Amino acid sequence: MKPSFKALTGAFLSLLLGASAWAQSFPTRPVTLMVPYPAGGVSDVIARSLNNVLARQLGQPVIVENLGGASGGIAAQKVLNSPADGHMIFQGSPNELVLAPLSNAAIKYKPEDFRLVQMITINPLVMLARRDLPAANGDELVAYARKSAAEGKPLTFASVGPGSLYHLLGEHLSKATGIPMTHVPYKGGAPALQDVMAGQVDIFMTPYGRGQVDMVEQGKLKATAVLSADRQALFPKVPTLDESKALKGFVFETWAGFFVRKDTPEPIVQALHKALSEVAADPTVRAALEAQAMVVPAPQPLPALGKLYADNTARYQAIARSMHLQPQ
Repeated sequence: MKPSFKALTGAFLSLLLGASAWAQSFPTRPVTLMVPYPAGGVSDVIARSLNNVLARQLGQPVIVENLGGASGGIAAQKVLNSPADGHMIFQGSPNELVLAPLSNAAIKYKPEDFRLVQMITINPLVMLARRDLPAANGDELVAYARKSAAEGKPLTFASVGPGSLYHLLGEHLSKATGIPMTHVPYKGGAPALQDVMAGQVDIFMTPYGRGQVDMVEQGKLKATAVLSADRQALFPKVPTLDESKALKGFVFETWAGFFVRKDTPEPIVQALHKALSEVAADPTVRAALEAQAMVVPAPQPLPALGKLYADNTARYQAIARSMHLQPQ
């Protein structure tokens, strides 16, 4: 027998009331903020600048967990393997959710498996180099890279893993100049920087914060160029790549946001969105992140975030296709 309209209506109302009660009780235990890179990098700095404020908003401790590997894919998969109940939040970007699946055949998830709940930062990029690299701008870098390649010692560039944005930037640099370069992947920004400081790798195009600025000022690293359209306040004397003749138009930035599984119940998403919007508007959080050279955008409504994520997914996939990126 077919269920009556009254029975269907009752069942639907029960589901709504149950979801509402769930949202009112959320969270029921500590929340994990999953950072897809080792401690010490820019992503870790973001998480630890706001986890205590988020804990106050949620009424539960927020524990930062660092899990590097596979360009962020290992951490992202762990979130997908966890219950869709909002107690595990992924702090990430298109780098981990869009590009990693395009380059690593072992990564089976798709960008659509995640939902963006709120943005937190827009991050300018800098090209850091070993301190003795004989290049102080884009044109000098290209000249040095061409000379090194001719001598059989191609310029090496670090990334946080195959298929990451920083891998693509290196490949794009090689393609734009027609100069062979060698990719050296790492599990995160911190170990990559260690090898650049040790002179094991030539350059690393990466987001930066106060820590990286201090390393440059202390002479441990060289800032060869920034990838933004304009010079950066924390690197006022460092030219943009766009200022060079060889790399005119080489302008990129990235951003970070908070994601959950796409099948997380809507009341839970709404509760997290509200809490994360309060965090993004918190003066102490904004001051801490802005001191690290990050731009903190105004909190956005969920529909706008959905469009932003879809648009960015399409853009990054187009960049990957232009680089002929293939799963390995």
